[in-house]
Amino acid sequence: MATRLEETAYDYAGQHPEQRAEQRPADTPGGISPALPLPRLTVVVPCFNEEEALPQTAERLTLLLERLRKEGRIAVNSRIVFIDDGSRDHTWQLIEELSREDGRIGGIKLSRNRGHQNALLAGLFTTDGDVLVSVDADLQDDIEVIGEMLKQHAQGAQVVYGVRDNRASDGPFKRASAQGFYRMIHALGVESVYNHADFRLMSRRAVDALKDFGEVNLFLRGIVPLIGFESSVVYYARSERVAGVSKYPLRKMLGLALDAVTSFSVVPLRMISLLGFLVFLFTLGMGAWTLWVRLFTDRAVPGWTSTILPIYALGGLQILCVGILGEYLGKVYQETKRRPRYIIEKVL
Repeated sequence: MATRLEETAYDYAGQHPEQRAEQRPADTPGGISPALPLPRLTVVVPCFNEEEALPQTAERLTLLLERLRKEGRIAVNSRIVFIDDGSRDHTWQLIEELSREDGRIGGIKLSRNRGHQNALLAGLFTTDGDVLVSVDADLQDDIEVIGEMLKQHAQGAQVVYGVRDNRASDGPFKRASAQGFYRMIHALGVESVYNHADFRLMSRRAVDALKDFGEVNLFLRGIVPLIGFESSVVYYARSERVAGVSKYPLRKMLGLALDAVTSFSVVPLRMISLLGFLVFLFTLGMGAWTLWVRLFTDRAVPGWTSTILPIYALGGLQILCVGILGEYLGKVYQETKRRPRYIIEKVL
């Protein structure tokens, strides 16, 4: 079995030849031997209509890269890659401009809008780097903890999750719905990290393992834990957006929640069987009661029992069951078509 040191060396093996001579200083946090080269960090940033936030985001991330490089934490060829998820504003033009001005900034343009999860996957699978950190363009996630993520990676963690330590910045509805969502998917048997979104560090080894998951209905917060490599957590306080407005409305959040449930859990299907059995028992009881009323009292209205009981008991149950089955059937339909999850139009 590989030791933590051997696993870390494996992750750094993808470094450019000219960078192999760049060694980690002896006093680097994490206590890794000076014989190992510095990791090449790539920050992956999905963007959708983020022209207002992009300049500030790029500035803060480049300053972070420069500081980490001076501290001897990352290689000099570390970079930032923005993924334009079919934006309708000037996001891509800004990415091109930033890339011309700073060689550490790259870009990937998708042919059309494919959604946050697919855009993130395109960035992880297309970019190079020994260590990849995904973060949203609004920078509500605290990028200052990336240094701690790198430290934990150097100590052997192949995946480091960024987890919010509180939800004080959320409104009452957002807080209640988010917490309810995490509790729900946990109850349904979906393995995930509580209060973790998509702010995480992944080693090259972990990203290569992620490529083996070929499903179209993506919920990366549930897929990444299935990789099974050593992982750890860093906690941070979430802040306000640097600029612009949220590009993830309630409709998209509900869609993500639905993908989470139908992609990872068959509990709703089992609940149909349980519900059918319970309704069957209830119907037997109601049937016995209506027969008793009919045979032993004078309160029965002719035709009432035989009309009302089947309509309300069976009609509602059938509609509910057909809806749940249809949702799963739709997911199977999407998976069997094997359409590409994204198409890249241009790479900087």
